[in-house]
Amino acid sequence: MRSGVTATNDFVVKFANVNGSGSASANQLFAKSILRMGIPIASRNIFPSNIQGLPTWFEVRVSGEGHLGRRGGVDLMVAMNPQTWDRDIAEIDPGGYLLYDSTRPMPASRFRSDINVIGVPLTQICNANYTDARQRQLLKNIMYVGALSALLNIEPPVVEQLLAEQYKGKEKLAKPNRDAFHMGRDWALKNLDCPLGLTLERSDAVGDRIYVEGNAAAALGAVYGGATVCAWYPITPSTSLAEAFERHCKRFRTEAETGRKRYAIVQAEDELASIGIVIGAAWNGARAFTATSGPGISLMQEFVGLAYFAEIPAVIFDVQRAGPSTGMPTRTQQSDVLSAAYASHGDTKQVVLLPEDPRECFDFGASAFDLADRLQTPVFVLLDLDIGMNDWLCEPFAWDDSRQLDRGKVMTAEELEAGRTFGRYLDADGDGIPFRTYPGTHPQKGAFFTRGTSRDRFAKYTEVGSAYADNMERLLRKFDTAKQIVPHPVERPAAQPTRTGVIYYGSSSAAMKEALGQLEADGIHLDAMRIRAFPFHDDVLDFIARHDRVFIVEQNRDAQLRTLIMTEGNVDASRLIPILHYDGTPITARFIRAAVADRASALKVVPFAGAAAE
Repeated sequence: MRSGVTATNDFVVKFANVNGSGSASANQLFAKSILRMGIPIASRNIFPSNIQGLPTWFEVRVSGEGHLGRRGGVDLMVAMNPQTWDRDIAEIDPGGYLLYDSTRPMPASRFRSDINVIGVPLTQICNANYTDARQRQLLKNIMYVGALSALLNIEPPVVEQLLAEQYKGKEKLAKPNRDAFHMGRDWALKNLDCPLGLTLERSDAVGDRIYVEGNAAAALGAVYGGATVCAWYPITPSTSLAEAFERHCKRFRTEAETGRKRYAIVQAEDELASIGIVIGAAWNGARAFTATSGPGISLMQEFVGLAYFAEIPAVIFDVQRAGPSTGMPTRTQQSDVLSAAYASHGDTKQVVLLPEDPRECFDFGASAFDLADRLQTPVFVLLDLDIGMNDWLCEPFAWDDSRQLDRGKVMTAEELEAGRTFGRYLDADGDGIPFRTYPGTHPQKGAFFTRGTSRDRFAKYTEVGSAYADNMERLLRKFDTAKQIVPHPVERPAAQPTRTGVIYYGSSSAAMKEALGQLEADGIHLDAMRIRAFPFHDDVLDFIARHDRVFIVEQNRDAQLRTLIMTEGNVDASRLIPILHYDGTPITARFIRAAVADRASALKVVPFAGAAAE
């Protein structure tokens, strides 16, 4: 074998499989075994939108330094899909490694001269030991995990323990998997030079962090945030959020003694019905939400406008995917920013939260319900497929048991009885937020007619222009109040003074953090800001004002966040430089580094102390 890439606890392994071949559990076994050795990883599942037969990939980035974004490039490719062979081989970095099933000989022309080829006759070994066709297919995957354990120094007891946990109480399943693992490992130890230049070394860098997907985290946040109603229609990649909410509710919202369910989950006939149910439940005082993706947001627009104008709280989890239309339903993007921020017709502005990882999915998943109640308006939580459907290493969730649900301005029967003036759309405090009552609060007082048509401060129908304008201006005051209570942006100053900045958000955060360190090493210093919500806190426009040029990093074609900043902040477009990634794969540190360096050079930006110049 020629000299190859050498690295310890710092490389990328990618598995190329066929969807439906049973490879997912084997690939997860590989990833979790590295975690159990105390080494941080970042995994990404890239899968097709059909049920079976098309290509699927699973990428595991091993990073002793704890980088959780995609790096870009592959050091070891496990190529198990002949259909994507050429594409998979092309991804390997020079000096990298290719592991393939060598049962059938392949001509030298199918390989690259600058990589190291490792053949393991997986099919031959399986056929010699198993007769059942499905068993051969499934256990072949476990066999290559065994071979990788020898090549990379994965500790066998770690894998055995994971298999024991996976098949607890099912020894008839556990034993064949253990045997297959050791067959692959023993063959590699006997026939290959082990280990490779890529090695794993036990560490304690994982600490107490947890490995969890964003959808499950957001669903748990909804439970802690007091949600009791979920209405949804299945759509990738949000379905697992609603399913996780049901699992959590069975545990936390079911009375132990009686089995009574203290929650309602409705799989509606479509997205319109879903948001309608949510609005109805919220109007009655329940905390309710729906989970959907871009096509669902498109269908919900009119009902979202009703909730905005009638001022009914609602939470909408939007797990973004690549559009438009059906687009690429199993690929990630940040492409619903504008459709969420200005959802519905007419003059509307919606509250949008932008979590960066599962920990913030949990936090924002809970706080979204407080915000919706306080502001009496829909609140969008924008995840994306990368966060929602992939497992991420993140800090453990934290919760203050003394925390109380914030229901906002709700007038009680006692206050009404005492003669307090109630006007459903009356701004009593100057913050744009009126008081509301729950249905049935008082037998004579505090009632109002909820409508989507124009009305006065006391909910009486009117088409008088001044009354309509008064109401619309109050809604703007409420939106301005929202600036102060949504999650504030997070700043990271550069190592040296600079007049150049960068803004990013959501799942771009992990790759961006790594890229910032690389750019600093290159001599390009950037003040950085991560935006976490819309409306934008004043700090966002202050940050832009302090810099001559600001890069805006996002995962869509049309620079949607940049457009939103320009519109809301009246910012000169020439000062905001778009860095756009939209091929459906998660953005990488390599891409950000190269794109920023290229644009900085083209603009003749001097990112050191002193002013930027053209």
